[in-house]
Amino acid sequence: MIILTDSAVEAVRTAMSKAQGEQNPAGLRIQVEAGGCAGYKYMMGLVSQPHPDDALVRSGDVAVFIDPASQPLLAGTTVDFVVALEGSGFTFENPNAANSCSCGKSFG
Repeated sequence: MIILTDSAVEAVRTAMSKAQGEQNPAGLRIQVEAGGCAGYKYMMGLVSQPHPDDALVRSGDVAVFIDPASQPLLAGTTVDFVVALEGSGFTFENPNAANSCSCGKSFG
């Protein structure tokens, strides 16, 4: 359904270890919401527990939770974490995106 590169998995692990004690995260939630400059925007964050109807995808020891409405929009997406001079962050390679914004965080 969704693939995290080794770099993305390591970035999530690092974020989860830093958040231990504060919120004790169970995994990463990735979802799609209406908005952004191309129609949809990616939303992601650490969560302490999944919602009952979430799909669970495991990438190594990292749990990724995806809500039912986002599942078809994220099917086949590869999430990477890149470090560049312009800044570091997650990128999305989504085969369902007909177009995307130059920021890489929005698609249509």
